[in-house]
Amino acid sequence: MNRRTGGFYGVNEALLSSALACIVFSTIGAQPLTIVGITGLISLFNYTIFDIIKRHDVALYPQFMTWVAIWAAIFHWLFAIWNFCDYMRYVTDFSSQSFGAYVGIIYCIKGVELLIAEFESDGPTDGFMSVTIALMFFFTVYALEMIGKGDWFRPWIRGFLSDYAYPIATIFWTGFAHFPGQLRATNVSKLPHTRAFYPTVDRGWLIDFWNLEVKWIFVALPVGFLLMLLFYYDHNQSSVAAQARQFPLKKPGGFHWDFFLLGCTSFIAGLIDIPMPNGLVPQAPVHTDCMTNYKSALKIIKTDDGGEIHQQEIVAESVVEQRISHFLMGLAIIGTMTGPILVVLHLIPRALFAGVFFVVGWGGLEGNGIMAKIIYLIREPRFVQPSEPLLQIPKKRIMFYLFWQVFGIAATVGVSQTIAGIGFPVLIIALIPLRSKVFPMMFTAKELRIMDAPTADNDIVLASMGGKPRMPSGREDEHADMESPGTNDSTDAQEDKWSAAERDAPREGLRERGGGWSEA
Repeated sequence: MNRRTGGFYGVNEALLSSALACIVFSTIGAQPLTIVGITGLISLFNYTIFDIIKRHDVALYPQFMTWVAIWAAIFHWLFAIWNFCDYMRYVTDFSSQSFGAYVGIIYCIKGVELLIAEFESDGPTDGFMSVTIALMFFFTVYALEMIGKGDWFRPWIRGFLSDYAYPIATIFWTGFAHFPGQLRATNVSKLPHTRAFYPTVDRGWLIDFWNLEVKWIFVALPVGFLLMLLFYYDHNQSSVAAQARQFPLKKPGGFHWDFFLLGCTSFIAGLIDIPMPNGLVPQAPVHTDCMTNYKSALKIIKTDDGGEIHQQEIVAESVVEQRISHFLMGLAIIGTMTGPILVVLHLIPRALFAGVFFVVGWGGLEGNGIMAKIIYLIREPRFVQPSEPLLQIPKKRIMFYLFWQVFGIAATVGVSQTIAGIGFPVLIIALIPLRSKVFPMMFTAKELRIMDAPTADNDIVLASMGGKPRMPSGREDEHADMESPGTNDSTDAQEDKWSAAERDAPREGLRERGGGWSEA
């Protein structure tokens, strides 16, 4: 945002926005485990608006952004009051995986753009130094997190290296840029900073939004609605991910109240023109994961020849459901806005943040269900496990399903790279009715049950969204009775997820169709 908005946004605005979100949601939020802050998507949204406004008069940008935030806050409040968050229960892996891949690709693109900017501003020597720092930061974090998932060292050592992979890599590669000699002589760009607790540009914190012309106030209305749509999907998805089924949570969610609060933070952020915060991925589920008590046990598998195979089995026992950790993050971020810490932050090479983009971006792609399906399609058949559920579906049908996901991702990424980029939330939201209304006419119930599943599958989450959804069934499966590769037991997980949405309906009101139960 600093680079693409003429320096209007900077470190102080980003830190204050994150601190505001942490304090508000940790104290009065219904889901304090969901980490709230600035996302890469709001960055894209803000500088795209800047590109549009500067075609008319760049001086309008601060006041226009305030009115965008005011309209967005009003739409947040209306959606929360009218319980529109209930519709998030219809989100399935089809749209959530597409959105995750889209975010991952955008992060990677922004990382490359940042490095290109280093070449253009500082020359080839500094540019190649920036590339080195970015890539080595990425590989360092990736390696430390892989150690945390493996069986090297003691559990507490693995946990420490994995949990603190980011700060370890940040400290080392920041120091690397300051090593005496030729490394330091490259003089790569550092993180810019200004006076403590002051805006980046010479202005007061409060924006005189009341002086904006009326026509621009109403131009900001549809832009505010688009921003609300982005937060509607992104924030609620973050909350769902932070309360996924693998976390043994006991306290229920509160999506409507938190979305109302998000409108309040958007309103406050708009008045002082700082980036508007919302739910963060992967920070939200990572926070819940860090608050989860895991038990590491030895699993012994007996072989036919009398031998034994020793495997590590990790079981989630409980989650420390509290507000303190999120609140302390807010206080710590306020501390980073002080003068001495800003001086320290100024030592960080800007290229290091390209490495952060690569880590987050690749994380959204590597573990994505789209990637898993692609790997299945290109894997040699003899090495596919007999229990693989996808064996029950012809590969052409899997490719047809992937086509729609890839098409949605490509369209959204393409739009995001143009001046029409502020419209990308519409394409993301459109994936929900595409899956719930159109797909049942193109795929059988069995195909959808195996390739897709509801994203919100935790009972305590569904309780805050109006209960379990009643998903439409697919078209008749003409080959439902034919034998197919793969065992029926391999789809128990999918069966459980889909049948959970239908248990509330009386048995006599159901009939078997397409290999599953649907409302008659």
